Amino acid sequence: MRMAIMGVGSLGIIIGALITEGKQNVDLIDANRENVKALNENGAQITGIIEKNVKVNALTPEQIKGEYDLVFLLTKQVYNEKALNQLLPHLHENSVVCTLQNGVPEDKVSSIVGKNRTIGGAVGFGATWLRPGVSELTTKWSIVQKYAFDIGELNGEITTRVQKIAEILNLVGHCKVSDHILGIKWAKLLMNSTFSGMSAALGCTFGDVLYNEKAMYSLACIADETIKVAHGLGITLPPMQGKDFEFLELKDESDIPNKMDFYKEVWNPHVNLKASMLQDLEKRKKTEIDYINGYVSAKGKLVGVKTPYNDLVVKLVKQAEEQKVVPDFFVNIDKFERLKNNGTNYGIAK
Repeated sequence: MRMAIMGVGSLGIIIGALITEGKQNVDLIDANRENVKALNENGAQITGIIEKNVKVNALTPEQIKGEYDLVFLLTKQVYNEKALNQLLPHLHENSVVCTLQNGVPEDKVSSIVGKNRTIGGAVGFGATWLRPGVSELTTKWSIVQKYAFDIGELNGEITTRVQKIAEILNLVGHCKVSDHILGIKWAKLLMNSTFSGMSAALGCTFGDVLYNEKAMYSLACIADETIKVAHGLGITLPPMQGKDFEFLELKDESDIPNKMDFYKEVWNPHVNLKASMLQDLEKRKKTEIDYINGYVSAKGKLVGVKTPYNDLVVKLVKQAEEQKVVPDFFVNIDKFERLKNNGTNYGIAK
């Protein structure tokens, strides 16, 4: 099987290295020429939880030749249209593109490559891109071995091809085949829209959010909006990594304190992390906010669920993008407080 990884950032380096180490033929494709050069000259280097250096084959999109049977899509969603159109001439009728991105990109991906060639996926571990060719694994190896990936056909069928793809991803860490991948994607979207969204909007770490009462009030509302939008689309959130994220739906404002132990249990190991969207703001780069909190807001309009807290996250991150600044925690937390005090103390359409 001829394979490629499209988008070789923090996760792509790790996944590409470990699949290659498993004696599979996989090209690592990335638009960053310095990254490609480093990968070819020095190998894919993994640091952090594990230490590995694996010789890999990397190339830029312009260097692609021939056709691929399987492509793991790991670009940021802001680059999806360009990347997929570069890839399209190198897919055959039975090729598969497996999304391993944040958000819920499957509709857009399938509109370009075809629904029959699209498989959804979610990544259950984290990493930080350090420099060209080098990525730091930030999730405990035991977690990677237990919860690395969820993948599935968009129609929920358990097919031979999805099982074969799972075998390949098992070379990295455990891959579960799901009959409800869109539910898994929405559970992951909830994880990103809450702590990643607030980390980006407030310019801080996950821990700064987790241990700030005002920030957690707004975060609980973001989670609730996300769950109710998913329900409006007919999607329930299945358990992910052994946790039932449906529990985070709120009955009313008084229910918020009941959720705090759950948040601390799940996110306390990640208090030192900051959102990749915040890292993009620090680098004066465009973020994926339209595909995270913005996606919740857009789908909320579609199903008639109000999303004022997700809307505010989008507004604040976009302002920071335009002004090329990192958000100020104290200035922006006051904006969330004003949203609460202006009558949106529980930001969900009744």
